[in-house]
Amino acid sequence: MSEKLQLLSFSGKYRILHNTWLAFFISFMVWFNHAPLMVILRDVFSMSDQEVSVLLLLNVALTIPARIIVGMLVDTYGPRRLFSCILVMSGILCCFFALAQTFQQLALARFLLGFVGAGFVVGIRMIGEWFPAKQAGAAQGIYGGWGNFGSAASAMVLPALALWFGGENGWRYAVLCTAAIAIIYGVYYFFAVSDTPKGSTYFKPKKMGAMEVTSKGDLVLYLLMSVPIYGALGLLIWKLSPAGMGWLGPWLSILLYAVVAGIYLAQAYQIVKVNKGIFEKQTPEMFRYSFKQVAILDLAYMVTFGSELALVSMLPLFYVDTFSLSPVMAGVLAGAYPVMNLIARPGGGVMSDKVGRKRSLVILFSGIVASFIVLGQVDKDWAVPLVVVLTLVCGLFAKGGSGAVFAMVPLISRRMTGQVAGMAGAYGNVGGLVFLTVLSFVSPQLFFLVIAGIAGLVLACLLIFLEEPSGQTAEILEDGTVQMIDVA
Repeated sequence: MSEKLQLLSFSGKYRILHNTWLAFFISFMVWFNHAPLMVILRDVFSMSDQEVSVLLLLNVALTIPARIIVGMLVDTYGPRRLFSCILVMSGILCCFFALAQTFQQLALARFLLGFVGAGFVVGIRMIGEWFPAKQAGAAQGIYGGWGNFGSAASAMVLPALALWFGGENGWRYAVLCTAAIAIIYGVYYFFAVSDTPKGSTYFKPKKMGAMEVTSKGDLVLYLLMSVPIYGALGLLIWKLSPAGMGWLGPWLSILLYAVVAGIYLAQAYQIVKVNKGIFEKQTPEMFRYSFKQVAILDLAYMVTFGSELALVSMLPLFYVDTFSLSPVMAGVLAGAYPVMNLIARPGGGVMSDKVGRKRSLVILFSGIVASFIVLGQVDKDWAVPLVVVLTLVCGLFAKGGSGAVFAMVPLISRRMTGQVAGMAGAYGNVGGLVFLTVLSFVSPQLFFLVIAGIAGLVLACLLIFLEEPSGQTAEILEDGTVQMIDVA
């Protein structure tokens, strides 16, 4: 049977693929079920523009540390347990969001719901276990692309569903529907999948608490690359401090800054502790990998997924405020952007498999820079269909770039796939948080140009520093023997 026909089957590794992308689809649907309802929520809770921007920021804030933590947990405990727990817990928190009576309750629920975005990391490890390297790009692209369509489903369905329920509580019933789906599917997923094919070994990190690196230079780079993850949380505190929204008092702001700094220092200590062996003896060549590759993929995903997070959150209001469209129409048109995930992200993965990891990223990032520069020229006089088409072109390159990034992530180190994916995924949320913060201070046009500028800098890094993965990687089995695994 051909590969295309096998993709339509529901057996073997394809059953795992379909079950897992659907789990990610549901998690994304829950994560962004607020975005298409923001116009309604703004009226119900009488939110100011700044409160709207804070709610959008809170939705992605917790995902940043959550993806790091979940990346460690999935490498140790397996994706089946982790994804099931995330879905059930997110459904419960979604009920809290739907029942909120004040803006403070709404904001707290949205902040806590940010952890559901960590489910993405879990699926990366699951798909990496079931599909060989030569099919990794296509499988990861389908997983991420079809799963990301969950945000489009929310954008297209929830406004109409809220109107169908009717009344001032229609939006609550619509959100509760997504909560019920998440809880039910979370239970189903636990019994429907297994972590590895029968007879395969599930490789685990030798130590828990931080990613293992293989040289002193990589250790320094790892510590530096961890700073923006906690810096993004500091950015959120600043946004809520007296210098921003004024929601936090000066002393509470200082206390929270200190807490975030303390968490980073504790993590830095843990990183050094886990990797202290590199100061005692040199890592054998066969077990080495370059952390520089992880760092570049982090920055690339910061742009690709970060821009997606930002646009998914802001496009409905952008269409309403710029072109005076109705909330339902704006939701439908905005939903067309994440629809591109169905073809663009798998396409980026397939392209990576066929023409090479580095070449694919260079081509796609060139498209990201060019398309966002054009989008930065849009104003109210542009034809709406033309603007929608332009956002789709941006989505084609950005989502294809995400697919190409995660076609390469599982090839860095098999036993640390979850942690590598977790760090790259966290950077995606860092990008979303930074871009949404920029949006709260500038016009949408300048916001698009900022994305184009940062993408240009990352493109330069790709050209200069990224290396094409090749050959094999060595992994140690539980009995101490060494097994070589293809990564080409």
